[in-house]
Amino acid sequence: MKLLVISDAADPGLWDYFTKEKLGGADAILSCGDLPASYLSFLVTMGNIPLFYVHGNHDVKYDQNPPEGCDCIDGEIVTFRGYRILGLGGSIEYSRGPHQYTERGMKRRIARLRAGLRRGGVDILLTHAPAQGLGDMEDHCHRGFACFRELLDRYHPLYHCYGHVHLQYVPTQPRLRQYGDTTVVNAFGKYLIELPDREEAPQPWWKRRGRRSAGGYFLSRERK
Repeated sequence: MKLLVISDAADPGLWDYFTKEKLGGADAILSCGDLPASYLSFLVTMGNIPLFYVHGNHDVKYDQNPPEGCDCIDGEIVTFRGYRILGLGGSIEYSRGPHQYTERGMKRRIARLRAGLRRGGVDILLTHAPAQGLGDMEDHCHRGFACFRELLDRYHPLYHCYGHVHLQYVPTQPRLRQYGDTTVVNAFGKYLIELPDREEAPQPWWKRRGRRSAGGYFLSRERK
């Protein structure tokens, strides 16, 4: 299974000069936020594949005009083709605007999902902000959440995909980094990730190494 992760900057090659081949054979698109709703609607229409998104700190217009044909998974756990995806949008609070959270506020959002996390863990953590110390910056606006790092330590997802920190902000910053069992991906622009197909029932994270699980569009949807 292939997933195209996108964030923060609409790719001209996809929007202005679209061909389906440019999606790289993706089975779904994951948006980490701060992208025009019209861009997401365009991709889901032209690509004819599912698109799941979380809010970025600048996605204030989504409340009135959400991306058409796309699924918001902000504050939810969804299962796509056997993989459990946890969506947590927003950034650290810096101006008391929408989709901004204090560290305590983000911890409360995660706490509401504890039952679902205990039942099956998480395979892909989809966020707008990075985890603290894993791709964030020193300025307050681009500081990462410590509670995201706690999620990685406790549930060992296969991937953590985030945005918010544009790659050109820190030219030496890598797109990919490894943190324990988790591949951490800065999704700025676009990036394609590939996962093995799953054919069996999902397993808890502490049993899942080497196991596969059954796919299907939205086997479950868990929210706060």
